[in-house]
Amino acid sequence: MTRHPGLPDWLRPVEDAARSITVHDLTRFMPPEDEETRESAVLMLFGEHPDHGPDLLLTERSHTMRSHPGQVSFPGGAIDPGETPEQTALREALEETGLDPYGVDVFAELPPLWLPPSGFSVIPVLGWWRESSHVSVVSPDEVHAVYRVPLTELRDPAHRIVVQGPVPGWTSPGFLIGDDHDVICWGFTAGVIARLFEYLGWIEDLPDAPVQELPDYMLVGRRVLSPEDLDDLPKPNTDFLRRRP
Repeated sequence: MTRHPGLPDWLRPVEDAARSITVHDLTRFMPPEDEETRESAVLMLFGEHPDHGPDLLLTERSHTMRSHPGQVSFPGGAIDPGETPEQTALREALEETGLDPYGVDVFAELPPLWLPPSGFSVIPVLGWWRESSHVSVVSPDEVHAVYRVPLTELRDPAHRIVVQGPVPGWTSPGFLIGDDHDVICWGFTAGVIARLFEYLGWIEDLPDAPVQELPDYMLVGRRVLSPEDLDDLPKPNTDFLRRRP
């Protein structure tokens, strides 16, 4: 199978894994064939920062939102009619962080991941940030912060936790991110990162990692097992996603 040109050597294992990984490697839930699902896509964007090397783009939702306040997530949202998962992921990343989509090369997609009981089917779109652009908070009402998280920090056991979720007895793998490593990444996003990285052999399962409860602001309006930023709102024209000649 033809490899995507231009990827750095350190990202090749991710490209290879995307060809062989199955939904069972990422979650125990599969989109049901006999049930209608709402399709969505998120952008799992790998870059290379001049100061800290390989990294992953993540956002933190506003702490005052009615649903999922403070949730760390990949940029993403619901797929609009006529859109591909790639177009959705890039559009949402532009809206949330201001990145230039023309600097991103999409090189693979992971299997659709189902989130019951919400009915969302989420496609993680894998991208290489070929030409990094400035990213920041575009809309403070929706996004609290934007992070380029070094892969070395995500792989460091010192920044791994187990999150005590909103349902009694439910736990999630988690990561501590941010300059002070005090921002909790958990739930769907942390699960995708952890299981993909475990598949790659980049990290090992740490069931004995420190247990941490979610702060109160994250529990306001929490809807169990629904995805992070998939509000069904009107979307702008996607002509900007057409590749330049």
